[in-house]
Amino acid sequence: MNFVYLIIFFVFGLFFGSFFTVVGLRLPKHENFITNRSYCDTCHHELSFFDMIPIVSYLLLRRKCRYCKERIDGLSTAMEFFTGVLFALAYAVFGFSYELAIALGIVSMLIIISVSDMSYMIIPDEVLIFFSGYFLILMALKFGVTDSLFHILYGFILFGVMYCIMLFGNFLFHKESLGGGDIKMMFVFGTVLHPLVGLISIFLGSFLALPISFILMRKRKQSLIPFGPFLLIGFAFLYFTKIDSSMIIQFIKGI
Repeated sequence: MNFVYLIIFFVFGLFFGSFFTVVGLRLPKHENFITNRSYCDTCHHELSFFDMIPIVSYLLLRRKCRYCKERIDGLSTAMEFFTGVLFALAYAVFGFSYELAIALGIVSMLIIISVSDMSYMIIPDEVLIFFSGYFLILMALKFGVTDSLFHILYGFILFGVMYCIMLFGNFLFHKESLGGGDIKMMFVFGTVLHPLVGLISIFLGSFLALPISFILMRKRKQSLIPFGPFLLIGFAFLYFTKIDSSMIIQFIKGI
């Protein structure tokens, strides 16, 4: 493993993490995140390049806006750091390969949707459509067009399973139990994962979300939580650890 490449991927991750945060915050509000300049959320003053250096600007400005002196939300800085770490981890696990490109896509989707879902309880369709196409193209390049078509089928299978879970949850709790974005996101999972592995990602996401939901319900009297980030953490974990359907079947047989 080349340590220099780890540093390069970490630094690239910092800058991409900043961009992904902007996408996650602006896309649900239908704001232009490509050409419009970044601005302070409090005073709306346009930010210069030196105000937006990942992590460095946040620390040098002492967590305050240079112009209005109001406290800067640490969400962007946290996402920058996590993206840098996950980009470096992706290189460490996969090296230069198609799998690395897929892993970087998973991390990118994780950050964008986490920001959007935590901020607005929305998973933008545009993000799901983009990454569905991105993953299918990579699958076609790696395995061929025929195998990539199977992954479209896998996507529909996982979509259907999640839809059935939503119907059962609605019947059980007599209210909406899952958002439409969570259901549609399972199609994206299928473009990468075997359906059996995708089902495990649902289990992992639910397992991670359960204690958080109890805490929020008790402390904030909040009945809804953003489920998308937990599903994506499960998705990323399974892909990064290279757990596949044959390993799961062998585990089940051994029980």
